Amino acid sequence: MDVTYKTKGTCSRSISFTKNDDGTITNISFEGGCDGNLKAISKLCEGMKAEEIVAKLKGNICGYKSTSCADQLAKAVEQA
Repeated sequence: MDVTYKTKGTCSRSISFTKNDDGTITNISFEGGCDGNLKAISKLCEGMKAEEIVAKLKGNICGYKSTSCADQLAKAVEQA
């Protein structure tokens, strides 16, 4: 299933990814945000189970914000 999630409270505007039948997440890409960091997050999470991504990234914050692009990815994966 292809998913596009509109982020809230971050520099990135949206996150796209594929949730496969086996629960793995692939083809992660961010629109906007810190290009190098988000490419790294995408590579590190490629092929991981949704539950693993949520466990590792949920609650991560960026500076003074109450969320981060990584936290938004966890929320998007959790909702998919």
